Amino acid sequence: MTEQTPFDPATLRFDAAGLIPAVAQDATTGEVLMMAWMNADAVARTLETRRVTYWSRSRQAFWVKGETSGHVQELVDFRVDCDRDCLLVTVYQTGPACHTGRRSCFYTEVRDGVEVELMAPEE
Repeated sequence: MTEQTPFDPATLRFDAAGLIPAVAQDATTGEVLMMAWMNADAVARTLETRRVTYWSRSRQAFWVKGETSGHVQELVDFRVDCDRDCLLVTVYQTGPACHTGRRSCFYTEVRDGVEVELMAPEE
């Protein structure tokens, strides 16, 4: 265990648009669920509310995962990578994480040059 330092969001390395990628991982299974973007306010809201909040680039608005779909992501663990330019949020996921209705956004495997869908949308 190393020295504990208070978290300072200003130390994160956001891109030119003020965003940082955040990978969501299921806390129970370890499955990678999705990747989305956060800005500094989304980081703060996520840590404060324990409900994962992203920044929607298309809508230019905050997106609290599950707010409209009910497919909530409850924050379990929040990690910063070694370069401080990517986040890992470990979550308890309710329902599918992907907007296609699949458990994970990473449902397409490339195998021998061919795309293979690994899962169908949840019913």
